[in-house]
Amino acid sequence: MSKLSELGHRLHRGEVSYDFVGKRRIWYGFSILVTIVAVVGLVVNGLHLGIDFSGGAVFNTPKHTSISVADAQTRIKGDTGGNDATVQKLGNGSLRIQIADLSTDESKQLQPKIAADLGLKPNQIDAEIIGPSWGKQISNKALEGLIIFLVLVVIYLAIAFEWRMAVAALIALLHDLTITTGVYALVGFEVSPGTVIGLLTILGYSLYDTVVVFDGLKEASKDITKQSRFTYSDIANRSLNSTLVRSINTTVVALLPVAALLFIGGGILGAGVLNDIALALFIGLTAGAYSSIFIATPLVAEFKEREPQMKALRKRVLAKRAAEVAKGPRPADEGEAVDAEDGDDDLEDAAPAGAGVVGPRAQGAGSSRTPRSQPNRGSRGRGRPSGKRR
Repeated sequence: MSKLSELGHRLHRGEVSYDFVGKRRIWYGFSILVTIVAVVGLVVNGLHLGIDFSGGAVFNTPKHTSISVADAQTRIKGDTGGNDATVQKLGNGSLRIQIADLSTDESKQLQPKIAADLGLKPNQIDAEIIGPSWGKQISNKALEGLIIFLVLVVIYLAIAFEWRMAVAALIALLHDLTITTGVYALVGFEVSPGTVIGLLTILGYSLYDTVVVFDGLKEASKDITKQSRFTYSDIANRSLNSTLVRSINTTVVALLPVAALLFIGGGILGAGVLNDIALALFIGLTAGAYSSIFIATPLVAEFKEREPQMKALRKRVLAKRAAEVAKGPRPADEGEAVDAEDGDDDLEDAAPAGAGVVGPRAQGAGSSRTPRSQPNRGSRGRGRPSGKRR
């Protein structure tokens, strides 16, 4: 059995526990810092919208063109209508020249000039023109789709779980969106329809990971107020630990092909058209895994701990733990008797359906119980006239 698999089993059984919920202030501070950097990048650099959103023209040269990307950029520099041109080398050897913010008339006037700069005839260049009104319509539709998606997610989570979990999941999704778009602005990659597809994909992935943790937390916290050994934060932390290794494995497996697209396909092989969707997926999957573990569940625990019932529960739990510490270590027989009368019921209430245990016993005392010594029954019949046992 591998070390990671063994760690996963120990986390699920409660033998090992990382205090994600208790250290939530650290995760919040780190997320706020990264979000501020992303927002600054958006404000300063802005998003580099592709022609599908801003309008413009795309000119494609014949296959197996011998002109390099740098040479083509130098030749057409004065004939782009004052706009920046993006030149890419496609897999079939042709050049793709993209110039944004051009009207239809301007695009038609530039086509023969670019052909002459490259030493080609005007009919050898294929031109694709996208009007600004079409790009604006696409942008509005993408924004409407994103808003509808977020609203439906909140409604579903509020019905399936509760409104606190819905709010926490929404905050985590907005966190992922902000970081991904901020990185796009800082890197300067072009925002294309592939970028929108990537954003929606990572939102769904982030939501899936969050719902898995929430589902376990909902089961584990059922009837939690009927016991006095574990707080809501204890149960939330245990639910998070029980799915930690699965979240890591899922994220790594998802990132491997995306990293191949981004670094090998886009970086080494030069397939620039893959960069748009690959970067969105890579940053979004990483941010989604982080927010599911370090943002969503700690937020739910913080919201729940503010409820009067959970405050009263925490007060009882802390009082009971303080009393146990004041009594000091107990003999093995006495400790076992107390566990048999009170502790087992608390475990069942606090962690139903195999959710495990969080608390003092889960952090070292759970696997070292001493069996209660039984009286010797072999001498019951001795001393009686018949010598027989009854």
